[in-house]
Amino acid sequence: MTHAVIGVVREQLPSALFRVEVDGRHQVVAHASEGLRRNFIRLLVGDRVRVELSASDAGRGRITERLE
Repeated sequence: MTHAVIGVVREQLPSALFRVEVDGRHQVVAHASEGLRRNFIRLLVGDRVRVELSASDAGRGRITERLE
């Protein structure tokens, strides 16, 4: 089971990874979901995103949606 939270992209990392700040203090490393990549949705530093956190590792996640 995953837990979805809202965060802000703080840094773009190599290998299509992003450092996302959630809850204003925690940072997780997340990758873009297949739907974002398939539709060529660009993620930039400062974008608000919805992140699904991994159940086994709270420091990893998947970006599922870019918010306006």
